[in-house]
Amino acid sequence: MAGHSKWANIQHRKGRQDKIRAKLFSKLSKEITVAAKMGDPDPEKNPRLRLAVKEAKSSSVPKDVIERAIKKSMAGEGEDYEEIRYEGYGPNGVAVIVEAMTDNRNRTASSVRSTFTKNGGNLGETGSVGFMFERKGEVVYPASVGDADTVFEAAIEAGAEDVESSEDGHTIWCADTDLNDVSNALEAALGESESAKLIWKPTTTTEMDLEGMEKLMKLIDALEDDDDVQRVTANFEASDEVMEQL
Repeated sequence: MAGHSKWANIQHRKGRQDKIRAKLFSKLSKEITVAAKMGDPDPEKNPRLRLAVKEAKSSSVPKDVIERAIKKSMAGEGEDYEEIRYEGYGPNGVAVIVEAMTDNRNRTASSVRSTFTKNGGNLGETGSVGFMFERKGEVVYPASVGDADTVFEAAIEAGAEDVESSEDGHTIWCADTDLNDVSNALEAALGESESAKLIWKPTTTTEMDLEGMEKLMKLIDALEDDDDVQRVTANFEASDEVMEQL
């Protein structure tokens, strides 16, 4: 989906310039600790941890922060976090999925509901918008890794389902259960990716004008500012002209 890719690019650019880098590092560290607690503390033996570490590295999280997060899980430190997904609607009826990790379900639910309400949206029941997305594995490579045909051939050989190539880079999708295997195979063929993670990929999108996009960005920024929220996905579609004005 073009809308999803454009949003991913906004997130990527935003991530590099982010004034709240410490908050981003904290969220990525939390994912590493939880992944390590749930399995082996060795990334090579724990697919979820390996992907969490890769995502942290792609966001420039320092090596010592990553190692500290893994050690925290080995020492049995930190809270026991529960993973929760919230679904709702944003401005213009855009579908929004919020992924959270929390040690207090009531606090997080109250905060997420309040954020939706204050920013022109409303929190729905579980499943209210999930049918408009597919759970997929997403692997991203820079344009410099090769042309579209080279990357497409490597992706199909690795077991991927689809590829979208542009001047910004290559986005490769696969079944959610295949992400670790596909990521490993791509790494052997193309080198290390910029990121490899599970995402919610929109199957239908809502067209947004500039005013709608500004409101949506305000909602998403407010949700991402919540310490319990790990990731936010929306199924918008917007023209290049609108995106350039943001």
